[in-house]
Amino acid sequence: MLTRRTFVQTVGTGVAAYIGARGRENSLWAAFEPTLEAVDPGVICLSSNENPGGPGKVVLDAIQAAFGPNGARPGRYDGTSGPLIDAIAKKNGVKPENVVLGCGSTQILRSCTHLFTAKDKALVGTIPTYEECAGYAEMMGHPVRAVSLDADFKMDLGKIADAAKGAGLVFYCNPNNPTATYVGAKATRDFLAKVNRESPETTILVDEAYFDYVTDPDHDTHVAIAIENPRVVVARTFSKAYGMAGLRMGYAVGHLDTIKKMRDWDGGSGAGSLNVLALHAGIAAIEQDPSFIIAERARNTAVRDFTMKWFADRGMKPTGSQANFMFVNIGRPAAAFRDACRAKGVLVARDFPPFEKTHCRLSFGTMEEMKKAVAVFGEVLGKKDAAAA
Repeated sequence: MLTRRTFVQTVGTGVAAYIGARGRENSLWAAFEPTLEAVDPGVICLSSNENPGGPGKVVLDAIQAAFGPNGARPGRYDGTSGPLIDAIAKKNGVKPENVVLGCGSTQILRSCTHLFTAKDKALVGTIPTYEECAGYAEMMGHPVRAVSLDADFKMDLGKIADAAKGAGLVFYCNPNNPTATYVGAKATRDFLAKVNRESPETTILVDEAYFDYVTDPDHDTHVAIAIENPRVVVARTFSKAYGMAGLRMGYAVGHLDTIKKMRDWDGGSGAGSLNVLALHAGIAAIEQDPSFIIAERARNTAVRDFTMKWFADRGMKPTGSQANFMFVNIGRPAAAFRDACRAKGVLVARDFPPFEKTHCRLSFGTMEEMKKAVAVFGEVLGKKDAAAA
């Protein structure tokens, strides 16, 4: 059965490809005991690229306030998305008309796939990448052109540009999920210009979900290009560094005409269709002191470096991660590794064809969690000790 997580797409050449913390515990919160645990207590969840610390006190306080004085406010439809749009616009240096909200960035990705692909306008994506756009296009009967990564598991910009000719939409996830690899800002700008020049009717959706985790010095957002170019859209989410995965809030930034088209398609994306608690959480998150994101990036970087070194020291090569997860060659099927780790209380990610026989994606938890997790990995893989020099 076809799902958005897994599918097979035959490319033109005939090759089968796969696109494949606590809140304040006062009178109201005490009733919910918000531990932010999405899985059973004691289980280390390294499967979904989340911020293990959650959204933090500022956001949790805003959610509490959003319940209203008697806790009844969520019982009403709420169309007041304007303040969040204004806050996002201010943060990104754009006008409110350049912003549209979504239920997580998932809604943004689906809207773009609906609007810019067709039976004669293919979706172009790497193999593998995040599957939402490709799976949705396939479900609608729209063609998908899958492009292989280069030898370093990075997006091959030349191949993607060639595949983009005559296509409806290019999904450009950077850093890429699941490989965690990143293409620098200059190379990305050159790529956007090349596609726009060679295939002016093709839209490029730049997914910056993991933007806040990048430490590469050649790093920049592509919002400035998107607001000037109707064929470029930037997607962002509160689900990753901001720690709001369970609250489901994302947004797109783009040209006035493109954003209007997306807003019209979704009936306004906010006129009663979004979660009132998430709207208030988003405002608090985007307006909070920048130190929150700075600290989260630093925490993640330390955990990333520790975990990647653990694997590298044991002869298992990870890709160059610029995100809050890694893709590592464990030299055996991910399914068996996943099952063995689950039995020991550690959850790792699903399969990512065509690398499911050799590679596994691992999200980064807290340092304490990762120290416990690598002990499990050592037992499962028979790699407790580092390789001899």
